[in-house]
Amino acid sequence: MKYSFRASETFWAAFYRLPDEQKDSVRRVWQVFKSDPFAPSLRVHKIHSLSALYRKAIHSVVIERDLRAVFYVDGNMVFTVDLGTHDIYG
Repeated sequence: MKYSFRASETFWAAFYRLPDEQKDSVRRVWQVFKSDPFAPSLRVHKIHSLSALYRKAIHSVVIERDLRAVFYVDGNMVFTVDLGTHDIYG
C-alpha cells in the first residue's frame, strides 16, 4: 500500500527541540518509515494506553534507545502524533 504522511504540530515542536544528533536519527528512521511504517527494523508496537485514549490503534516506532515516534493509520494516511521518550505514552 502507498501511504501519505502527516505530522502533528506536537510532533514538529518536539522534533525541533531535539539535539542535532537525534534529529539525524529521526531522519534516518524516516527513510525506512516512509517506505513501510511497519518495517520489522522499526520495532513497531502498539501502545495500549494511547490507543484507549485516542480510540484507535496507536503505534510506536523505536528511533533510539529512549526516543520514540507515535503514529496511527487511517486508510492510506499515516498521522505521526508525537515524538519523545517513553513519557509520551502516558
